[in-house]
Amino acid sequence: MNSHYTYLLLDFFSVIFPLALSFDKKVAFYKLWKYLLPAIIINSVLFMLWDMYFTEHGVWSFNPKYITGIYVFNLPVEEVLFFVVVPYSCAFIYECLNTYVGKEIVTKPKLVTIIVLVLSLASCILFYNKIYTVVNAGICFIVVFIAAFFYKFNQPGRFYFSFFVALIPFLIFDGFITGLPIVHYNGNENMGIRFFSIPLEDFFYCLSMLLNTVLIMDFFKTRRPTHSIF
Repeated sequence: MNSHYTYLLLDFFSVIFPLALSFDKKVAFYKLWKYLLPAIIINSVLFMLWDMYFTEHGVWSFNPKYITGIYVFNLPVEEVLFFVVVPYSCAFIYECLNTYVGKEIVTKPKLVTIIVLVLSLASCILFYNKIYTVVNAGICFIVVFIAAFFYKFNQPGRFYFSFFVALIPFLIFDGFITGLPIVHYNGNENMGIRFFSIPLEDFFYCLSMLLNTVLIMDFFKTRRPTHSIF
């Protein structure tokens, strides 16, 4: 695969099926768009600022062979679309599983939360001089900590289940991004540990992006932030 439309096509195929199935009568995901849209906008701004900083300072760069050459500030337009299509698709998976899977699959969400917090904090400490690691693991720690201790999120087990399911398409997508590669990573700024071609930090990235989207969407649905624990 060697085309200037490669990244654009990856964006397209990652969202076309969730978008088409959003009108399924049982899930009726389209009815949640009014809550999801502000979540995507807020999430996109936060992650794009980080992305722009990384690009500007050489933490990563984009392979011109696989992008159209259209930029928004210093980011390829495909990268900007990524922050729309991936959260949309992940939120769709979350809502579908909530609708179609009645049984609690992840029965000990507090344990998962503790493991995530320990791993993300340990990564920040052990790789304190690696900016890609610290930012990914640090944001993951902050988002999970907020969800666990400062926001009444009633479905942590269902969230973690949706995260594990969403990892499948995410890792396929990320596999193309890192394997071709569409994105070149500066090895001096990450752990150097990979799952096939995927940096280990991207697991933190996936979790924080999905959880952040779900939390903001939940906030706009309920409009009742509280001081509570998972």
